[in-house]
Amino acid sequence: MKKKEIPEVSTLTFLKNAGSIVKNPLPFHRENFTKHGDIFRLNIGPKKSVIFCRDADFAQYVLQKNQKNYIKSEIQTKDLKKYVGNGLLTANGEHWQKQRKLIQPAFHKKHIANLLETILEAIRVEYTKIELNTTVDVFPIFNDLAFQTVVKSLFSSAASQEQINRLQFVTEANQKMLVKELRQPYKSVWFRISGELKHHLKLSEESRQILKQIVKERQENPKRYDDLLDMLLDARYDDGQPMDEEQLIDEILILFVAGHETTSNSLSFTTQLLAQHPEIQEKVFTEVKEASANSNGLMEFLQQCSYTQNVVLESMRLYPPAYFMDRVNLEEDEFKGFKFDKNSNLLFSFYEIHRSEKHWENPLTFNPDRFASEKNPEAYFPFGAGPRKCIGSNFAMYEMILAVSEMVSNFKILPKKKEIEILPLITLKPKNAFVEFQKRA
Repeated sequence: MKKKEIPEVSTLTFLKNAGSIVKNPLPFHRENFTKHGDIFRLNIGPKKSVIFCRDADFAQYVLQKNQKNYIKSEIQTKDLKKYVGNGLLTANGEHWQKQRKLIQPAFHKKHIANLLETILEAIRVEYTKIELNTTVDVFPIFNDLAFQTVVKSLFSSAASQEQINRLQFVTEANQKMLVKELRQPYKSVWFRISGELKHHLKLSEESRQILKQIVKERQENPKRYDDLLDMLLDARYDDGQPMDEEQLIDEILILFVAGHETTSNSLSFTTQLLAQHPEIQEKVFTEVKEASANSNGLMEFLQQCSYTQNVVLESMRLYPPAYFMDRVNLEEDEFKGFKFDKNSNLLFSFYEIHRSEKHWENPLTFNPDRFASEKNPEAYFPFGAGPRKCIGSNFAMYEMILAVSEMVSNFKILPKKKEIEILPLITLKPKNAFVEFQKRA
């Protein structure tokens, strides 16, 4: 195939748009994809560049077909790692393989099935706090709900509310700091000398000490809870050894970051979409009512909620919480005529892929039925793809289906805004997610 040059966007263009990129980089990405096609190189400084891509075939190639040649970039293996440690999300190579093999059984469907009652109870508690017949921002509701769900599934009742609140505060504060570091690299020296970076690293250490205390109390307690913490404590490497304390804390911190942030975002977007589409909301209500009457147990109930599942899948297509994926190639590579030098920084825009007319009919339309007929896994990456696909994808889907079904069973959701606003940070967050809840008769 004839070699093709990757179109380039200059450093000057990047600096001219730096202010708007800090606030929301997606319009800048869209502008350049429209101008240059499905791939372009953004020069961000002397000999520093990022290759942006919205080619679904290339994403599949990198994440699955030739995944051994592609590792995570320093965004996760260095920048995020300093806050949450060397766990599944931030590790590469043999260490990642070793941890994935160890932890995978804890997220098997049969183990998650044992947590469903705990998940549903946490959801119901949070829903009692919803204010009726007034305009509310749903993101704080689902942020608390998702965090409580992760905590209860991990620790049962081992963590106090004070500890939970502090862990949630640190998790969110450090994410905001990481966004500032990534979008304002020219301030890196200032972040260090001002003490701002040191402050956030100190917060991380505080959260580690809280978790160590919770783990210590569990290890001294003869009672078994069969929650995720018990499963992680039971896990053994091939040589029969358990995780050491530091590695265990790393993995728990990763579960907090990955397990609550993406779910709260997705539920917030799904709720707004349901508010804007009352006919879809009623269809979910009818399915949930029938499934409740005809199922024995929560797993059977979930299996009967196929339309509700499609609603969540379609919401994540339009608003993928993990809206980009970064990789670096270990060796030189080539795809569709484009050459990629060794150690190229690649960034795949799932947001753009999910909204591409090449892959989806009427891509900007909210249509859950497309997942009953138009299934297109080759161009759909809500949980990534390949060996590094999110380990908690089943957990997240079950949680979201339960949250949506419980919500629609109890409330009618009314829209308060015409447009859905976004706030792209490390994940794609909602902004001004206002709706009104009315009690269902």
